[in-house]
Amino acid sequence: MNEEERAEDRPTEASPPVEDGSPVGRRIVLGMLGLGVVGIAVGGTLQQKVNRALAPVGQIGNVLPAAGGFRYYSVVGSVRKRKAAEHRVTVAGLVERPRAFSMADLAALPQTRINRDFQCVTGWRVPDVGWAGVALPDLLNAVGVSPSAQAVRFRSFDGEYTESLTLAQAQRRDVLVATEMQGGPVAHDHGGPVRLYVAPMYGYKSLKWLGGIEVTDKVVSGYWERRGYDVDAWVGRSNGRDDAPT
Repeated sequence: MNEEERAEDRPTEASPPVEDGSPVGRRIVLGMLGLGVVGIAVGGTLQQKVNRALAPVGQIGNVLPAAGGFRYYSVVGSVRKRKAAEHRVTVAGLVERPRAFSMADLAALPQTRINRDFQCVTGWRVPDVGWAGVALPDLLNAVGVSPSAQAVRFRSFDGEYTESLTLAQAQRRDVLVATEMQGGPVAHDHGGPVRLYVAPMYGYKSLKWLGGIEVTDKVVSGYWERRGYDVDAWVGRSNGRDDAPT
């Protein structure tokens, strides 16, 4: 996955662990983290096992929750930076007016600001993070969604990471094409210049380094879903309903 950074910890999105080629499900990881202070309980053995499981996906911080900090890892290791002035987010697929949005284009659309926690599937959480940008339904309205559309797919410009939402999920007001975070532009390590933020779901749905959006006729499993993670990732929910409260 890919995720964040704060203070001494280098942040990141939730990344589903894979060990010896076998996917480790989200509930297993959360169960392991729920054991308590791993270093005391099992002398660090479990922590080492989780670190080895995550190693194939790139850079890793400590897997256990940090005191108020983000952690991150990228599925491709180092990701080349893009200058905000040069960056474009393309929107295509089942839309009436395909378009490439510059940062100025995004800024010209209605802006939405929200403060929400960022919850990683591996257990750590950063409370009350400020986000700003274009609510995804406003961006979709700008291009016109086809009546046959059922889902939205997102691509990172890292060349590997993808995610999807149902159209109903994508039309929530707390799903942002985020251009600001914590009072300033989204930094590269946090997925800038533009990233996705899906407030009610675990961090692996909030794709970093957003480069492309495609409206589709079905949900296409993303990078981590193809490795065993839930397609619906509501925080604190297991039913994955599209009518989860805002």
